[in-house]
Amino acid sequence: MAATADPGGPETATSEPRRPAAPPPSRRRLRVVAGWVLPVVAALLLAFGLHVFALQTFSIPSASMEPTIGIGDRILVWKAFFTWHDVHQGDIVVFTRPPRDHCPGPPDDDLVKRVIALPGQTIYSAGNSIYVDGRRLREPYLPPRDPLGAQIPAASRATPFRVPAGEFYVMGDNRQVSCDSRFWGPIKGSSMVGKAVLLFWRDGHPDVHFF
Repeated sequence: MAATADPGGPETATSEPRRPAAPPPSRRRLRVVAGWVLPVVAALLLAFGLHVFALQTFSIPSASMEPTIGIGDRILVWKAFFTWHDVHQGDIVVFTRPPRDHCPGPPDDDLVKRVIALPGQTIYSAGNSIYVDGRRLREPYLPPRDPLGAQIPAASRATPFRVPAGEFYVMGDNRQVSCDSRFWGPIKGSSMVGKAVLLFWRDGHPDVHFF
């Protein structure tokens, strides 16, 4: 006769699941350090990318844009997705030095001027006034009775200068001292680096002025 198990006998003990061993202290410290280092590195890379591709600061070395922008003032220039097709009359732009620029002054690779006439527009000067497409140009950014200095060459009311396609006529706000399109002709739109959007440093201290 087969033997049967005693129901009142001792129960077999079951083993509890083991917990994973804690990582050594050195590994925990490495994880903590990586937890704050990686976000900092990502933030620095983002800031560098914004500086290179989106925004760039420029320090002004000359008086050609006074009184709007003085010597030593700093501006913020928008570069991301910039295209010269979006440039309007009156915008302040940064562009590479034109090849025909032989004016004395700081040997900077980039220049800052204001757009006076767009591609296809006509321009000439008379006295201290500038005329674009036959109409006197309103320039509220200039002081009253601001002397023009050098006239626009080879242009008159009867025979104005027509800005070629894809090019822009630019001038400094300080007309008497500015070396601009009057001396080296209009600039190519493809030479533009970006458009000035903000003045954030003026006369040696922080200042905020949007263009």
